[in-house]
Amino acid sequence: MHVSEIDTPALVVDLDIMERNLARVAGYAREHGLRLRPHTKTHKSVRLARRQIASGAAGLTVAKVSEAETMLGAEPDDVLVAYPIIGPTKLARLTQVARQTRVTVALDSAYAAGQLSDAARAGQVEIGVLAEVDAGLGRVGVNPGEPLLELARTIEKLPHLRFAGIAFYPGHIKSVDETGRRALAQLSEFLRGILDDFRAAGIEIAIVSGGSTPTLFHSHEIQGLTEIRPGTYVFNDLNTIGSGACALEDCAATILATVVSTARPGQMIIDGGSKTFSSDRLANPAEVTFGHVVEAPGARFHKMNEEHGFIDLAHAEAGFRVGDRVHVIPNHICVAVNLHEKVYGLRGDTVEEVWPVDARGKLQ
Repeated sequence: MHVSEIDTPALVVDLDIMERNLARVAGYAREHGLRLRPHTKTHKSVRLARRQIASGAAGLTVAKVSEAETMLGAEPDDVLVAYPIIGPTKLARLTQVARQTRVTVALDSAYAAGQLSDAARAGQVEIGVLAEVDAGLGRVGVNPGEPLLELARTIEKLPHLRFAGIAFYPGHIKSVDETGRRALAQLSEFLRGILDDFRAAGIEIAIVSGGSTPTLFHSHEIQGLTEIRPGTYVFNDLNTIGSGACALEDCAATILATVVSTARPGQMIIDGGSKTFSSDRLANPAEVTFGHVVEAPGARFHKMNEEHGFIDLAHAEAGFRVGDRVHVIPNHICVAVNLHEKVYGLRGDTVEEVWPVDARGKLQ
């Protein structure tokens, strides 16, 4: 199948770039002795999860029980649910996953730990637990010091749970510029203090799990870190470029769209809007834009309706006619993938493979 035969709008992936991204991160993790447990939230694909495992990943990370259920198809040795799981229905399903592979859960409350323990006991399984600490984002995670130690002690006492270590997410570090490098140094000191606290308390920590795609290639500078959970790196996007973690040529995924109208001078409409790209904006926007038009970097994708993408051509390097096709790199690829049912894997202009977005819409 030739790329010209793909109906639009469509999510297309350059397989050469994707494979280079996978190999680069796997090699980095090996070089620095870091355990790679990639987050599947970006690709949501059993096929790509298998590729990550084959390239050296020690396990997979998910956010939802339904994602964990789906990713069993990749036959991982270990699944981390990096999200507090609350509610008996979800927890009963999680114990079924734990019957098929090793499961670890990150959580930040005695309540969540107690519910998890009750479910694990009822299901007659053991589940590992990472105590979540807030590293600066202010989203989930307890404070360091006594709150974190107390959470760890609570977990250790609960039946059918195994305290495995700590987890954090440095999502407040958006780039690796001078400010970001200072924040990374502070994070390293932050972890040093936590590990000192645990040693003084006589509590063993086997896993220190953290990291993100923006900080990915500086993970070895964070003292005490043993495991990284990047997700976006498999495809990359405009926000990853903005963070300094990749270049334009490292973006494997684009949305292939067709120009459907040029009726208004200086503007074209493409057949994809918020239901195709998502409405996520750039992390540090100078102006509101929703993607990078590969064929005309000066074009400005500035507005969307559900099915219409508005592109200002005032500074475009090329002219376009109805029927022309363009590739657009989204701001945030993870959300865009979740809007598509399938992905077209390209080798040059040839569609080499097509795969379903297996975990699309898996919210529970």
